[in-house]
Amino acid sequence: MESKDLPHETANTKTDIKKENVLVEYGTTETLAPEDEKKLIRKIDWHLMPILITSYGLQYLDKTSLAYSAILGLREDLSLVGQQYSWSSSIFYIGYLVASYPISLGFVRFPLGKYLSVLIFLWGVILTLHAVTNDYASLMALRALLGVFESAISPGFSLITGMWYTPREHVSRHSIWFAGNAIASIIGTLIAYGLLSYEGSLPQWKLLFLLFGLITVAWSIVTFFYLPDSPQSARFLSASEREFAALRPYKFQRTTQTKSWDRGQFVEALKDVKSWWFSLFSFVICVPNGGTTSFNTLIVNGFGYDKFQTILMGLPASAFQLATVLLSAVLSSTIRKSRLINLVFIFLMAMAGILMVKLLPSSDKLSRLAGFWLVMAVSPAFPLMLSLAASNIAGFTKKSTVMAMIFLGYCAGNLAGPQFFISEEAPNYHTAYTTILACYAITIGLVIVFRFYLVWENARRDKEQGVKIDPEEVRRVNISTDDDVLQVDQTDKENRSFRYIL
Repeated sequence: MESKDLPHETANTKTDIKKENVLVEYGTTETLAPEDEKKLIRKIDWHLMPILITSYGLQYLDKTSLAYSAILGLREDLSLVGQQYSWSSSIFYIGYLVASYPISLGFVRFPLGKYLSVLIFLWGVILTLHAVTNDYASLMALRALLGVFESAISPGFSLITGMWYTPREHVSRHSIWFAGNAIASIIGTLIAYGLLSYEGSLPQWKLLFLLFGLITVAWSIVTFFYLPDSPQSARFLSASEREFAALRPYKFQRTTQTKSWDRGQFVEALKDVKSWWFSLFSFVICVPNGGTTSFNTLIVNGFGYDKFQTILMGLPASAFQLATVLLSAVLSSTIRKSRLINLVFIFLMAMAGILMVKLLPSSDKLSRLAGFWLVMAVSPAFPLMLSLAASNIAGFTKKSTVMAMIFLGYCAGNLAGPQFFISEEAPNYHTAYTTILACYAITIGLVIVFRFYLVWENARRDKEQGVKIDPEEVRRVNISTDDDVLQVDQTDKENRSFRYIL
């Protein structure tokens, strides 16, 4: 019997088969109906957000464990004097600073979910080893290493958000996983308060590090198996759902995770004024953050509360912080072109808070405490900034580079912040309070200038193309026209149809 050669299966044949499978699952249309898209988004949310919230919360617990340990006896047991406690906080950000760009190269070269999971495991091991530190030198070494391995989490999570969600969804999803900070702070406060009653042979602060470290190690195993590397490799989605999930954000930003570093995109990032704005803004907002994160228990203790009251006061502060993060996310998601405006209001509120702490008499400790809560409630600024970067920077290498620049500013600010808390000024850190006030005023100016710049750039592109494009509009995925260009990786400069989110 004479046989005939079977035709080779070409790339186009595979694409056609894939499209046919999509049509079988979703009917005769090549686009997702609004109700089907909402179901897909909910499915993505229920899988991704719990992992990101928990991981980010553990990072915050691990990073702020030093502040809890200060109340639980670390300074006395390690004989920390002068600015040594401040430096044990700052050294974390030196490690973070040194590692930021080298770590970001891994986003391009390795599977993203697996890469982040390994780093979570390593930081959990380092935090656990804090329980065996016995002097200032070993504490400094471990804090620096902790900064190295934690440096990937925030930029990595922002990249994940950009890969899975459209610009309209960025601020809400950034805020949701960032809310893990406030949730973890509430849990950490309760754990620290419980440890105050512990009277075993192991010092309370060492038990705290041991507990937080081992929890992190255990969680890293969960993330390794359940955090997907990209929409295309997500096991919790069907083949067709992966296709739509990958294409949804691509309709706005032609950014595809690549396995090679693009020199042209790297150079463009360095030449782009937006990149430097994000880096500078990150630095200025993190100078106050670095100090208040490490000294929050000592500041509240200085208002006249004992150590039991000091730790308990973290509960309403964290609850207020959580409420402001969620409120900011709702307002920014429902009110168009409002992200930068919300930043202005956040920093005005924080300025009022730091003025209350700085100017009210020491006897009015309750009002000063309320002012400090307003300062701590500046938290929504960070997810708003990250969402702006995720929405307004395109190209995978460029976005990875800008994220590294943001976190270089983040490290430099957090490194500098604790140094303004001069030990001789305790418990009223006047130099620090004045510095924080100045930083908040500068950030408001930066936000106003940036908004004018983005409005001008959008208007220029509209005029250049002769068409007004809304960056917040809903865009439907069409398999037949969108699928073939999925592997294109363009920057926001190269894609002239790109418009910037305000």
